[in-house]
Amino acid sequence: MAAVQQPPVPPEVYVSFSAEINPNTAESLIATMADIANKGVRKVTLCLSTPGGGVPKGITIYNTLVAMPFKLVTHNVGNVDSVGNVVFLAGEERFACPHSTFMFHGVAWPASDGEQLTRGVLKERTEGLLADEKRIGSIIKERTKIAAGDVDALFNEAKTKDAADAVSGGIVHEIKDVQVPPGTPIFALVFQR
Repeated sequence: MAAVQQPPVPPEVYVSFSAEINPNTAESLIATMADIANKGVRKVTLCLSTPGGGVPKGITIYNTLVAMPFKLVTHNVGNVDSVGNVVFLAGEERFACPHSTFMFHGVAWPASDGEQLTRGVLKERTEGLLADEKRIGSIIKERTKIAAGDVDALFNEAKTKDAADAVSGGIVHEIKDVQVPPGTPIFALVFQR
């Protein structure tokens, strides 16, 4: 019986993620990246545009991506906002398209109708918000040139940075358009809205 020949492993693939960060999208991105890693791909470029989303899922994506056995390149292809910046910073090499932006702000907690906010609940929520900002801030400090005091200011000012600002702050290494080499596999994650 002849052995079944496996298709060759591409040396590089591109993954397109343009969605909010929530449990469904995070799990899909992680599963896609795990499948790519299991195939032995050596380099992955993540083309990212996201309005942000849940901090816990964003941190989970970040920690998973930095643990992957391939070289990860992240490329901002639109807007990288809120906790999306944490996901973006997982890249060993980071790029931004010329017209892309990065938006930073403090962490928010959604309130539900009829929710009773006791002193204990408010204290718990405040401590949770501060802990999330601390986690996000520590990643920004580790992976960029942004000083600790400036990271705190990012949370308070709620500012959007353009690609040039991102280069000077060490968020990205270079401004350039995405150019997928012909024949390179592209995985586009599409989610029902």
